[in-house]
Parts: sequence; C-alpha cells; structure tokens
Amino acid sequence: MAIDATQPYDDDNIFAKILRGEIPNQTVYENDHALAFHDINPQAPHHILVIPKGRYVSWDDFSANATESEIVGFVHAVGHVARSAGMVEPGYRLLANVGKDGHQEVPHLHVHIFAGKPLGPMLLKG
Repeated sequence: MAIDATQPYDDDNIFAKILRGEIPNQTVYENDHALAFHDINPQAPHHILVIPKGRYVSWDDFSANATESEIVGFVHAVGHVARSAGMVEPGYRLLANVGKDGHQEVPHLHVHIFAGKPLGPMLLKG
C-alpha cells in the first residue's frame, strides 16, 4: 500500500525498527548518517537499500529538513555502496519512491540501488 509522503514520521515503520536493532539486516555499509543493507525481496541480482538514520518520511522531507552533514553523509553512502559493490561499470539504477503516486510503501526515506543485469527502460509508456 502506497503512503502519503506528507504524513508524520511513523516510529514503528520497518526501517525505524532496523535502525533500532529490533529487526536484523545484512548491513553493507554504515556511516554516522546512513545505513545500507541488502533488500529482503530483491528485484535485481544486486538490490541494496540505503536509508538515512534520521526521521525523514521522504526525499522531499529529507531535502527540506535534513542538515548539510546528514545530506552529505547520505549521498556519500549511496555512492560508496555503488563503488564498493562494483556497480559503476556496467551501471546501476537509483530509485527513491515518494508518496502515493510514486508508490512509496515505507514512510522512511530509502534509496534502492539496483544492478547486476540490464534493467530496461525506466517507465513503461501508457
């Protein structure tokens, strides 16, 4: 079920529970502002999620309200994960869903990193 990206932060969302250590994960990378881990339902041979450690519902919320150090740390984490996993060549895709129309399912900002096969066109026409 897609969520409204303008809703208040929900401390019971799955990513908040992962950050608190209540749900285990396969950590790939961590810094002061971000955590990266393997998706439990991968949509590509390599599918990693990167989440900020702060309480941000969406990309919009994060870009409007995060500190400069949080933004730098998060963006650094995304790039570090892609480089460390050898995704830069032949390529990878970043995806951050926002709101109902963007089909955001968890009310905590997260970026998907997909790689490991040709990923096809971004959107289907129609």
